[in-house]
Parts: sequence; C-alpha cells; structure tokens
Amino acid sequence: MKGRLIALGHVNEIEVAALMVDGRLDDLIFETDAPTPGTIYRATAGRPIKGQGGMFMNTPDGMGFLRQVKGVAPGDTLLVQVTGYAEPSKAVPVTQKLLFKSRYAIITPSAPGINISRAIKDDDIRDSLLEIAHAEMEGSAMGLILRSSCAEADADEIAQDINQMLDLATAIIDDSMAQEIEKLIDGDTPHTIAWREWTSPATVVSDPGALADHGILDQIDALRQAKAPLSGGAFMFIEPTRALTAVDVNTGADTSPAAGMKANLAAAKELPRQLRLRGIGGQITLDLAPMNKKDRRQFENTLRAAFRLDPVESALVGWTPLGHFEVQRKRDRVGLNEVPI
Repeated sequence: MKGRLIALGHVNEIEVAALMVDGRLDDLIFETDAPTPGTIYRATAGRPIKGQGGMFMNTPDGMGFLRQVKGVAPGDTLLVQVTGYAEPSKAVPVTQKLLFKSRYAIITPSAPGINISRAIKDDDIRDSLLEIAHAEMEGSAMGLILRSSCAEADADEIAQDINQMLDLATAIIDDSMAQEIEKLIDGDTPHTIAWREWTSPATVVSDPGALADHGILDQIDALRQAKAPLSGGAFMFIEPTRALTAVDVNTGADTSPAAGMKANLAAAKELPRQLRLRGIGGQITLDLAPMNKKDRRQFENTLRAAFRLDPVESALVGWTPLGHFEVQRKRDRVGLNEVPI
C-alpha cells in the first residue's frame, strides 16, 4: 500500500500504535507497565549522589534520578516529570523542567515566552499563529511553543489545544504545595502519542484485525531477529547487551572494492529506523564494514542526515581508536524485547 497508514490496536491486551509508510513499518509504540515519559509526580528528594551531580527522588512508582539539583535539599518536595525509560535495575530519569505537550502546543512553565517551530517558514502563517498565541496566553507567565503541525491546522483547534494544555499546566503547578508524594498525571498512551506526533496526512485504521491485516505483526516478528537486511544484499546485526548495543555491518556476497562503503552507507540510512522500531536507546557502537579513512566524512554526513529525520534525540559521538563509531541515544521507547507479544 502506497502512502501513510496509522494502525491502532491491541496485541495480548497491550495497546499498540504503528505507522506504515508505503507498506513498510516506520514507527512503533507499545504500552508498558513502566513509568511512561511525560508522567508527572509530586516527589520528595532523597540523598544526593556524589560525583554524579544528581539526587534520588522518592515517587509512588519507585526511585527516580534527578540531575541539576542545585538548591534542592534532602526532604524537599517538588514536581518532577519522567523523561525516558530507565535502564534495567536503575532509577527512572526525571526533570524539574515540566513540559505539557499536545498536538499543536507545548506549555513550558519554567521557560516563559512564545515560540513558533522553525519548520514553519511562511511569514503570514507565523504572524497569524502569534496572534492566536498572544490571545490565548494573555495573563499567563508560562511559556508556549507552537509545533510544526500548526501550519495546516484550524485556528480554533489550535486555540482550544493551547487552552487545554494551559489549564492542565496551571492545575498541576497549583497542586505543588502539598507535601505527600503522588502521581499527578500519567504519560500519554500509544494511541494518544500517535495522534500527537504523527500529524502528517494518513489513513487511520482501528478495527480489531488492523495490525494483522496490514502485515504489521509479521514485520514486528522480523524485528525480533538480530539480523536486519540492507540494500544490495548487505545486512547488519543489531544486538543489545547489558552495557551497550552492538551493530555489526556486513557486505554479504558483494566482494567488490566498494562493497564496504556501500554497506556502510546503507546501514547509515537504515539505522535510525531500526533503532526506533526496536526501542533501542543508550550507548550504541557500530562495527562497520571495511572502508578507507577518507570515506569516513561521507559516512558521517549520511548518518547525520538520517538521524536528523528521526524523532528520538541522538548524539553522534564519533570514532573510537579501534575504528568503531559511537552513538548515544535517548531511552524514550520501551525495548521490543521487553514487550510480551
């Protein structure tokens, strides 16, 4: 099937949202029992961790870990928000910089001012959005970011979205004076995240057999294999370990002098999608196929361009003395190997 398709469904009672582009799985979000990014707690500060610049936080769902703790003392009560999934046996990462994110608007209580996505270039549209933003945010000291999805949206829908997020943010901030620990709001579910993030035009299907009928379950099964095929007969193995994820790129049957470079460029283009679908974050080490050092710049440019289109925050760290390439990736997805489907 050509075009974009969003499938919303359940597998073994687990909520699933899948995005297909031209018949190929492009994004995948699962429900999980772990605290979801976006969850907000009223938490109490525990003991600081010397040498790590952080502090443990007591939440209703276990321990959180807060960085940038200047001015925070043990026993203090404060609002924190989950920013990603925890590594196995580690505390959930949290922040004091709350974000209230929806389809069109993001309210930023700790960062005043009104900003519009740089992706919106049209001056007339930007001026119109500024008028809406100033009208809806009048009298509020909180900040607002209007997302790129506003470019094609109805003005009334944008205004309503701003109002709903502003009301929610105000209610949460006003609730910060209580002392007991409490979960104030849950992070968004997969279906809500799909509505919020996958804003480009798409066919939406939500009938009970949607995931199977469109071949999504078969593609998920393929992702459980370490081997990921690449163009030209090349392939790569993606294997998470406790410390990091190892990616091994191979040329396959191609033995030509340019085989290594071709396989590495194919891996660079495919890697963000594979990591996204598999829910892989943290430290990632690429063991690339043999190529000349003079070709490294082209590989880096291709990899950078691929990650620029990826919604998950990633840092391209660079080359190791052994010739491996390292990537550091935010853990904002649950790992596919942790989902019982």
